[in-house]
Amino acid sequence: MNRWFSLDRLWAMVRKEFIQMRRDRLTFAMMVGIPVLQLTLFGFAINSDPRHLPMAILDADQSTYTRTIVAALRHTRYFDLTHHARNEAQASALLAQGDVQFVLSIPADFTRRLLRGERPSLLLQADATDPAATSNALAVLSRLEQQALTQDLRGPLANLRGTAPPFEFTVHRRYNPEGITQFNIVPGLMGVILTMTMIVMTGLAVTREHERGTMENLLAMPVSPIEVMVGKIVPYIFVGYIQVAVILVAARWVFDVPMLGSFGLLLAGTLLFIVANLTVGITFSSLANNQTQAMQMSFFFFLPSILLSGFMFPFRGMPGWAQYAGEVLPLTHFLRFIRGLMLKGNEFSQLWPHLWPLLMFTGAILLLGLLRYRRTLD
Repeated sequence: MNRWFSLDRLWAMVRKEFIQMRRDRLTFAMMVGIPVLQLTLFGFAINSDPRHLPMAILDADQSTYTRTIVAALRHTRYFDLTHHARNEAQASALLAQGDVQFVLSIPADFTRRLLRGERPSLLLQADATDPAATSNALAVLSRLEQQALTQDLRGPLANLRGTAPPFEFTVHRRYNPEGITQFNIVPGLMGVILTMTMIVMTGLAVTREHERGTMENLLAMPVSPIEVMVGKIVPYIFVGYIQVAVILVAARWVFDVPMLGSFGLLLAGTLLFIVANLTVGITFSSLANNQTQAMQMSFFFFLPSILLSGFMFPFRGMPGWAQYAGEVLPLTHFLRFIRGLMLKGNEFSQLWPHLWPLLMFTGAILLLGLLRYRRTLD
């Protein structure tokens, strides 16, 4: 019995594994940190029913009735009035840049037509690039048509409160009028796939050199840390563009996703995003002691990226602290860039607010990687 199984030998093995686990602090931190991160994100940050969505108003009537309607919209908690547009051009620009989710246009003759019983229309334009972000908000409009002016239409105006609503909302779902999910998902998949593959592949780059014993040869070469990092990044840029080409072909010929913006801008913005992810992978590679740790750090970065960027869940549905965290992630800005380019046809001036954060992120992570790389050389 003692030959085949011994409690003492078993306990020795268990102690050995605990000691090894204590030495590998990064792996132990991941085992604890990943469940905590998932509980936090799924429990507090994720919300499939976004409220307090920003809305701009273009009110050419400026009457008591229009103010009542706007107040009713705000009372639903789905709409927040954040901008007053001066004209149609400014309203369209706010919608195209993503500064607002809705634009409410009120014609100058709204009150006159309302009092005549002509059931005037209010135009509500919605940014429908993400159908899930606007569907619940638009669903409350039919109830508002019937109830918004109940308190105002009294006395001699009570006859306007008939079976038909005294006014109506005309909804214009811009950029994705049919609410096709693929129009939102497929461009976003480009960012998700690039994030996953670029970080993982480069995250293994330096650690692979250590484990294969080729790092000494690399250190003996007359190359600087910046040359090593750039040299390891450049080949993967071409790999990234191959992935982009495959996704764009599928988007156009399989899913019929429109491509309204400049193809040159798409290539330039994608290059910036690829480099941002490659610098993250190289930095993880310089921090990790082995390929397992590099994979763990890559997953720890990828999980918040896919959950907090607005790919799986509406970005504006998350609480403020989660949105601040999401603004740090490259995928958040790339999703706004690629959807704005492909679905809205945005130009460079409208896309620049989504590109400069990628530049800042790349510079900061590259600096961190260089500092860490130099320390590992000593």
